[in-house]
Amino acid sequence: MADRIIRLPEVMQTIGIRGKSTIYRWVKNKEFPAPLSLGGSSVGWRESDIQAWMASRPSVTLPTQAQQ
Repeated sequence: MADRIIRLPEVMQTIGIRGKSTIYRWVKNKEFPAPLSLGGSSVGWRESDIQAWMASRPSVTLPTQAQQ
């Protein structure tokens, strides 16, 4: 099965980031998968690269009311 290419709005929604500048800063710092050139000024990301990046991130546990 072919890997899906997703565009920036879907990447942002998937990872829960609102600012595209954050994603591009992470790419520049090699903290996030680099996009693929789709021709012209269009870019996209392999969905599997984004899923792997998310899986590599540490889990966050929010405090419960009893812990606050």
